[in-house]
Amino acid sequence: MCSVGKADVILTGGQIFTGSGQPVVGKAVLITGGRIVDIVPTDTLELYRGDNTTTVELNGGLLAPGFQDAHIHPVGAGVELLQCTLTEAVDAADTLAMIAAYAAENPEGWITGGGWSMDHFANGSPARQLLDDVIGERPVLLSSRDHHSVWASSAAIRAAGLDASTPDPADGRIEREADGYPAGTFHEGAGNSFISVVPEVDDDLAYAGLLRAQDELLKLGITGWQDAMIGDKVPTLPSNLPAYRRALEEGTLLAHVVGAQWWERERGGEQVSEMVERRAEIAALGTDLLQLGTVKIMVDGVAENFTAAMNDPYLDAHGHDTANSGLSFIKPELLNNYVTELDREGFQVHFHALGDRAVREALDALETARDANGATDGRHHLAHLQVVSESDTARFETLDAVANLQPLWACHETQLDELTLPFMKKDLAMRQYPFGDLLRHNAKLAAGSDWPVSSADPIEGIHMAVNRVVPESDNEPLAGEHQRLDLATAFAAYTSGSAYVNHREHDTGSIAAGYRANLVVIEPNPFDVPSDQIYRSSVVSTWINGVEVYAKN
Repeated sequence: MCSVGKADVILTGGQIFTGSGQPVVGKAVLITGGRIVDIVPTDTLELYRGDNTTTVELNGGLLAPGFQDAHIHPVGAGVELLQCTLTEAVDAADTLAMIAAYAAENPEGWITGGGWSMDHFANGSPARQLLDDVIGERPVLLSSRDHHSVWASSAAIRAAGLDASTPDPADGRIEREADGYPAGTFHEGAGNSFISVVPEVDDDLAYAGLLRAQDELLKLGITGWQDAMIGDKVPTLPSNLPAYRRALEEGTLLAHVVGAQWWERERGGEQVSEMVERRAEIAALGTDLLQLGTVKIMVDGVAENFTAAMNDPYLDAHGHDTANSGLSFIKPELLNNYVTELDREGFQVHFHALGDRAVREALDALETARDANGATDGRHHLAHLQVVSESDTARFETLDAVANLQPLWACHETQLDELTLPFMKKDLAMRQYPFGDLLRHNAKLAAGSDWPVSSADPIEGIHMAVNRVVPESDNEPLAGEHQRLDLATAFAAYTSGSAYVNHREHDTGSIAAGYRANLVVIEPNPFDVPSDQIYRSSVVSTWINGVEVYAKN
């Protein structure tokens, strides 16, 4: 029997997902002083009710640990919501109408923002003339939804001094017209061509973006996250560290955040000492709401613009091999050196690794680091994992590497089916996002959204991890039934799994005595509905340290 005395808050009347396994029934959670003090049988609750106890009825819903997003860009996402945001557009015409409406409401200066979808435009590359026709001579620069490409108007291209003689950078590609002049879409590092001319996002706007994003995430039950890009020279995203520091100073940061410092791939190992210093500066603030013990390294690009690093070359429109097998943004031998040094300094490395060659290069770098430094508690993780060679899935367990999943991408949809799969070797259709294989090989799983690339809603992500089919679609599960996750495993990836990645599994990510009362209530209980209906569940309340910070009206 619990000996905690009277509880501040009692949550009862529903099932409890504790962070792993199946939900427990017939139990209630007691909270005192912002912490969970016990899980007790519901028939004993009168022992813990006092005059000041608040009892919360779950109405048959599910009580779970607060979700944690292991790969997200909140400040950039929030700023986009305050700029020209295109994520809700349904096609090219809708996208252009949204841009025109924004321009009318904001008649002066550059138009910036993002969220356009590659699959809405021919070859995934919108032309500058489309912008010119609706905007005229104003400079426009808009990031794609995945932030791996930008779309520029003619005025923006001229402002940046670009023309047919401008070479492609080593880490990117400029789409071109017949005479070589930039056509309007700039992939990967080519988007950096505008850094010197596009207006910077000032600190006030970045701060407003962070607070807007936090509001959106709390509505989705997200009580902690790993910001996958912290730095001053991050392509297409605002400088975000000042926004976090201001939120700490003003007491407005409610969630706990792990910041992944951005590795500038045009620089070298001299960055490590700078990152050590930056980590120490944040640690000196004496808060556990923000840590900078992680470093984000982009190993490759994305498949839809043919920059994901692949073992086999991409195919052309006729199914023939091309000379392109994608980009390794950092030479493997240098990557090995950088990861070894970061691991030695106690950093966690957060890899963007999407193609099978990139995954192998990241795992090779971790193996090199382990050989040099021995086993550490780095909890290094590889995000995205679109294509993973079968021979590499078992290496995750061997190297203590965490598979950081973005489940919303693991389905047949236009961008994959029209811009990606036709240009890959046929057998790779069955290697797309191999979650099931990773689980069977005992890889630790975490999960995130990559918002604003895709929805930040963990329930939508969990639905896709379980089904691998867009809701209400009659498609077959992407890569086969064997790549689906069971519901408890998917929930664990978004809770205890991401808490583990964030080095916060000691007090978050689970419902257990002594843990912070960071909780989410979901109705209907996803464990009580058919698997193809999980997406219909929604968050009705979110709690941080025992305080309700969001309640659905």
